[in-house]
Amino acid sequence: MSEDEMEEAVSAVFRCRAEAARKLLTVFSWKNLRAKDVLTSQGALAHQCWIVINGTIRVDAIGVNGQLQQLAQYGPGEFFGSYPDTSQHRAEITAASRSRLLVAESHRLAAEIETDVQLAAGMARLLARQLDRSLDRMVMRSTYSAAGRVYAELLALAGPDFVIAPPPRVTSLALAANTTRETASRAIGALARRGIISREEDRLVIHSPRMIEELIC
Repeated sequence: MSEDEMEEAVSAVFRCRAEAARKLLTVFSWKNLRAKDVLTSQGALAHQCWIVINGTIRVDAIGVNGQLQQLAQYGPGEFFGSYPDTSQHRAEITAASRSRLLVAESHRLAAEIETDVQLAAGMARLLARQLDRSLDRMVMRSTYSAAGRVYAELLALAGPDFVIAPPPRVTSLALAANTTRETASRAIGALARRGIISREEDRLVIHSPRMIEELIC
């Protein structure tokens, strides 16, 4: 993982010039995760923050009965963890797929951000985008039908190329959509029967994202 790659990633995420991005090269390091790797556990001390460069990260709360409830899912360009101070992790954070992250000690990143106007503005934009995405997820969970939430999760996982690799597990989709496994399975089956999606051994392909969007309600 070269410094040039890191500089390019930081510049893209913070939307800053290369000179400003270079100030963070000593703060960030690379973190690679395999699918299902645990990044941190619920209740652990939180002193780091991460930015997703590739892959998908899941955030699941463990209830008193041991049942998992998915709270969030982070994709490329999203920021999570403790910032600017040390705190406590409120949930279990794991890799939903093979992922590549930038990781920094929270206090070091905060101190460096304070020294540069471009970086401070970039962090403000980054956190504002995070808030906007969180509100979108809240709206989805409170207003969409169970099947609609499954369809919305599929589109979110697929990204701009409308391919999910590896293909998502039905149980994971159900957790993300806050519904039952049976409901998620029926929703996916309905899409497959209509030819809207196809599932292969190593990926799921969305052939008609427009039709899925029309089904989200």
